[in-house]
Amino acid sequence: MKTRLLANGLEVSSMGLGCMGMSEFYGQRNDKESLEVLARAVDLGITLFDSADMYGPHHNEELLGTFLRATTAPVKIASKFGINRKPGQYARTIDNTPEYARQCLEGSLQRLGVDHIDLYYIHRVNPDHPIEETVGEMSRMIEEGKISHIGLCEVNASTIRRAHAVYPMTAIQTEYSIWTRDVEEEILPTCEELGIGFVPYSPLGRGYLTGTVINTQQFDSGDFRAGLPRFSEEALSHNQKIRDLVIASADQVNCSPAQFCIAWLLAKGEHIVPIPGTKRLRYLEENAAAADVTLSPADLQSFDAKLASLKVYGDRYTEEGMKGVNA
Repeated sequence: MKTRLLANGLEVSSMGLGCMGMSEFYGQRNDKESLEVLARAVDLGITLFDSADMYGPHHNEELLGTFLRATTAPVKIASKFGINRKPGQYARTIDNTPEYARQCLEGSLQRLGVDHIDLYYIHRVNPDHPIEETVGEMSRMIEEGKISHIGLCEVNASTIRRAHAVYPMTAIQTEYSIWTRDVEEEILPTCEELGIGFVPYSPLGRGYLTGTVINTQQFDSGDFRAGLPRFSEEALSHNQKIRDLVIASADQVNCSPAQFCIAWLLAKGEHIVPIPGTKRLRYLEENAAAADVTLSPADLQSFDAKLASLKVYGDRYTEEGMKGVNA
């Protein structure tokens, strides 16, 4: 797989692997199968694995730690702090104080079994905590060799500029897909102006854009999509036109809908690195093959023109899930 440069010298595979679903939110977990997926991802040339301390909570970093102890592959680990939640609960508080950042880093290093984290994100921002103080503390973590690069998640353009003025940001991670395009207005232009990489999560619309999600009755127990506004029966019905456009467009260029979604993102900028998540080998291999799909300027122009006329129905998170978003 080809590589891409996010910023500040961090070179990774053109797409990474989102590991959240290996621990929770998308039904029952299976550590054995997840470890097989991680190993196969390395075989396919994927070098960026994305985690967070709140996935599990803590289980996801522990799972990655198990994998890292069994491999010598030169993978890059991204993790995050800032969302505090109890096991089995969706409710969360947002804490990005310097003290909490330091506490979380030490825990993540121990669970991952590494001496440094390649890309450390502030997962959500609490506007009551000055971003400058948090980034200042993270810059000291870099001086100590405990992290290599700093990133932000789900922030507004003003916060990006304030953080970047303290220490150069390497990546901004925000949801971005064919049915979540808010970042195109201000966030992507800001990243381009400042030379910051962009890491889109949920590039497949949490599976809906692939055509595999018909209704919420098919979700396993514990799948949080069943409670998301965008996955209500009414919203799914309205959004079917977007899904159908993706399926038809993928057919025209001889790829799967999932591959089209990823290729569409890759074509949006050379410093964009999507991180489709999966815990299934067949989906991993399908997603990785998107790196070989090329959409021509004419393909993009035609698709985007049709997409512009379609409205997306339903918020992407509940009110609880929106805590710290666009802060």
